[in-house]
Amino acid sequence: MMNTADRVEFTKEMRDYTILAPNMADIHFSLLINIFSQYGYRVELLKNDGRTVVDEGLKYVHNDTCYPALLVIGQLIDALNTGKYDPDKTALMITQSGGGCRASNYIHLLRKALKKAGYPQVPVISLNLSRLEKNSGFKIRISMALKMLSAVIYGDLIMLLKNQVEPYEKNEGECKRLVQKWIDDISEMFRKGRGYSFGEMKKLLPEITKSFSEVPVKNIVKTKVGVVGEIYVKYSPLANNHLEEFLFGQGCEVMVPGLLGFFLFKVDNRLEDIKLYGGSKLKKIAMQFAIWYLTRIETTLLDAVRAYGRFTVPSTYAHIKEICTKIIGPGCKMGEGWLLTAEMMELIESGYGNIVCAQPFGCLPNHIVGKGMIRKLKDMYPESNIVPIDYDPGATKVNQENRIRLMLAVANENLGCSGGCFSSSCSACTINQQL
Repeated sequence: MMNTADRVEFTKEMRDYTILAPNMADIHFSLLINIFSQYGYRVELLKNDGRTVVDEGLKYVHNDTCYPALLVIGQLIDALNTGKYDPDKTALMITQSGGGCRASNYIHLLRKALKKAGYPQVPVISLNLSRLEKNSGFKIRISMALKMLSAVIYGDLIMLLKNQVEPYEKNEGECKRLVQKWIDDISEMFRKGRGYSFGEMKKLLPEITKSFSEVPVKNIVKTKVGVVGEIYVKYSPLANNHLEEFLFGQGCEVMVPGLLGFFLFKVDNRLEDIKLYGGSKLKKIAMQFAIWYLTRIETTLLDAVRAYGRFTVPSTYAHIKEICTKIIGPGCKMGEGWLLTAEMMELIESGYGNIVCAQPFGCLPNHIVGKGMIRKLKDMYPESNIVPIDYDPGATKVNQENRIRLMLAVANENLGCSGGCFSSSCSACTINQQL
């Protein structure tokens, strides 16, 4: 690990630098990038993809390290290698959770990789709320933090509605255009200092839902599929080989749990630590307030989804925590911890019993609370149809997609198709035709 004395600080004089950030959740991160620009930072969301990213990661990250670290570092180094960016005028940004997962150490692996790749002068900014590192040239102000939180809320709602409308839209592309419209409108509101207070979110969330409810849709049945897994691989098209796009092409409606639940989980973990091991009363009060505030926002978001009656409303954080206690304890909190198991249970209860569990190589917690819980979930929910898919440098996209197709064949049979309808959107028929 690189000594902290070797760290290149992002200073005030570097405010004109281009800051490169790895992508994860497209809608959420598009909103976040626009927020940074409003505070004078030139942040660019990377979209470079493909095998070159993996190969660059393998050059500088040990292949026993978790796959998300390899991809994030590979994407950043690959971007620098293109020659598009001046290394003397470029900085990198990476998130740090502050938890027990190795994700908190990615930043040190990245700095080591930069040194080996010939870019020791490139500063790395830690985006965290745990005060892990400070940079004199980059500060998260209160207004920025509130906008970032509201961006997560808006992103969750737009992603949820898009996934429930796009598979059925009559006019191809209408849903994507509506998504972009809201990204642009919300970013403009933020720029004008509006849209991120609780009152404004309470007013805007139903408007977003209303706009998606007005998209003309076809009256057809689709296979419903849920996606869970390690947080980066679950959301990142780079990491999961464009999983959502593939499922959409197979005639599926996809449900991906939002980021707000993960935020509640991370805050709740602090309270569990205090309960199990003791701790500061002041910290306990602060975490209780944070839980109360986030839960209040969650209620507002769910009410907005529920208002128009045509959308599946996700369960509350409190409910999914309650149902998971049947098989796993709240003290299991490394990585995605018990939340991953609970998300599978909630998806099954919500009608999305066909589940892809994205398993990144090297993520031990994910394998325990994901793949390790499937047998128990199958005993509890015999109708569930869960497939764990491994994502690592040596896994081929063809094998991953074929395993998902087999899961979808079972799902389509459960819908009443035995592979004889020969619809291009029916996975059971696609497999039979291939065979």
